[in-house]
Amino acid sequence: MAETEKGKAKPKGGGARNGKRHGADWASGLKHLYDSVVEEPIPDAFKDLLAKLDSGKK
Repeated sequence: MAETEKGKAKPKGGGARNGKRHGADWASGLKHLYDSVVEEPIPDAFKDLLAKLDSGKK
């Protein structure tokens, strides 16, 4: 929130109207980020660690 002359907080971005317009962009961006992380390959070191945990070795 931004400070006004009298020290009272005022919402940034023009209020609810802008929030709705940008809401779809935000949700779309978050879904894209999630999908990109899910599609990343598992690193070999992590696969090795999982294999060790499954076998019970230290």
